[in-house]
Amino acid sequence: MIKNTTLLLAFLVVIGRTSVAQDLDKLLLKDYRPQSIYKIPITRVPKAKYPVIDLHSHPYAKSDTEIAEWVKTMDQVGVEKTVILSYSTGARFDSIQKAYRKYGNRFEVWCGFDFTGKDKTGWSKKAVKELERCFKAGARGVGELGDKGLGEFYSLPTPGYGLHMDDPRMKPLLQKCAELKMPISIHVAEPYWMYEPMDSTNDGLMNAYQWKIDKTKPGLIGHAELVKTLENAARDNPKTTFVACHFANTEYDLSILGNLFDKYPNLYADIAARYGEVAPIPRYMQTFFKKYQDRLVYGTDMGTSPKMYETTFRILETSDEHFYEFHQFSYHWPLNGFNLDNDTLRKVYRDNALKILMK
Repeated sequence: MIKNTTLLLAFLVVIGRTSVAQDLDKLLLKDYRPQSIYKIPITRVPKAKYPVIDLHSHPYAKSDTEIAEWVKTMDQVGVEKTVILSYSTGARFDSIQKAYRKYGNRFEVWCGFDFTGKDKTGWSKKAVKELERCFKAGARGVGELGDKGLGEFYSLPTPGYGLHMDDPRMKPLLQKCAELKMPISIHVAEPYWMYEPMDSTNDGLMNAYQWKIDKTKPGLIGHAELVKTLENAARDNPKTTFVACHFANTEYDLSILGNLFDKYPNLYADIAARYGEVAPIPRYMQTFFKKYQDRLVYGTDMGTSPKMYETTFRILETSDEHFYEFHQFSYHWPLNGFNLDNDTLRKVYRDNALKILMK
């Protein structure tokens, strides 16, 4: 127990939330804001070491002014191109494509699949037709498709609940993507903390509680089953390129993703929005990146701020240890840099994305 009143007050100040000290017995996990006391190197990386292609972003900027500001930020931090995953078909896709195409090759907008009437006879043919229309309008990929257990719900204007990636009804769409050389960005499952009990044993509880999976929902399939739908799709469609978002949400056991890489050369994975999940294990991540340096691609999925990009570069490029980024990640644990070698960085930042985009 801390006896000194001054020390107690200093310890209880909650950074970024409130300046009022709290009784330790009433301190909430969501308000816990530790500050590192270690006098160790702090490295700023305002610009990536090599040119970057961001293969996982969304239409965060809505107006011409906001998009122009984003381009300035991309120039500032060294991002050459950003792929906008729109989820969309129809008029919504057309609107997003129109807004971003003004900036030439700085952006590439990908479409979704149209799941309207998915339970009716002939749906696949209509969906393929819309995919072809989007391709002619400028879409060069599909995504982000997303399945957290109930089906492909990341789709506008119509979600595809009940359809998983390996459903036979999806086959014509996946084959058409191969024909048109349109890679598919696919989000399966969630980080494993979201499936674990929401109690004191869950070391990712602060973030996991917000994104927890309700396993009581009828028809919900679990984490392993969802990863299996991705594997089945990659196996059964060898000419289609798949990009598994967020390390395929296998951060807790990346040997799962490694085994998929070993079996399916048409499978890649982006690292978007999982920096907080993997930064606690830097030595393991350095080894994993090096081994699969030809299959991992850079992505963000976290907005457009310069600070956000800088944080990702710091984790990938430096050997900094034990630092916090509460503004970006909702975990209480400290982060560490991977200190990736130059060849790996070049491939992850840009070269692997070019292989996908130019297939």
